[in-house]
Amino acid sequence: MTAQTIRFKRWDGNSDLPLPTYATAGAAGFDLRAHVPEDAPIVLKPGSRCMAPTGFSVAIPDGYEMQVRPRSGLAFKNGVTVTNAPGTIDCDYRGQVCVLLINLGDEDFTIRRGDRIAQGIIAAAPQWTLVEVEDLEATDRGAGGFGSTGV
Repeated sequence: MTAQTIRFKRWDGNSDLPLPTYATAGAAGFDLRAHVPEDAPIVLKPGSRCMAPTGFSVAIPDGYEMQVRPRSGLAFKNGVTVTNAPGTIDCDYRGQVCVLLINLGDEDFTIRRGDRIAQGIIAAAPQWTLVEVEDLEATDRGAGGFGSTGV
C-alpha cells in the first residue's frame, strides 16, 4: 500500500514538541501529544473531563477523517480515555485539534506538556446520497437491538 501524506501545521509556541508520529512500523495510529504550558499542567480529577490541546491543525484529504482514539495503556493504567471515542476531525476543519479526555480512574491524573494522550487514525469517510424511502428490505435480525444477538 502506498503511503499518503497528511500535513500538520504547528500552533505558536510548540516547536519543542514533536508532530504526531507512529511509535512503531506496524502502528495503525499515530500519537497525539498534549500542548499545555510547562508551568500549567492539566490535573484531571476522578470523574472530570477536559479538552486537551495538541498544538497543531491538520489538512485531511477530502473523503477522509481523522479519528481520535484512546491510548490503551493510558486507559488501562490510569482510567483516562477519550470521552467521545472515537472523536472525528472532519476533512474541512482547520482549527487546533483538541482531545476530549475523561478520568474514569480513582486518582487525580496530571497531563503534562508533551504527554501522549490519544492516537489518531486516518480513515475513509465518503459522503453518501441520503434518501427517504417508504420501506426497507427485511433481514433475519429485523428490529432486534441491544443484546438481541446474544451477550
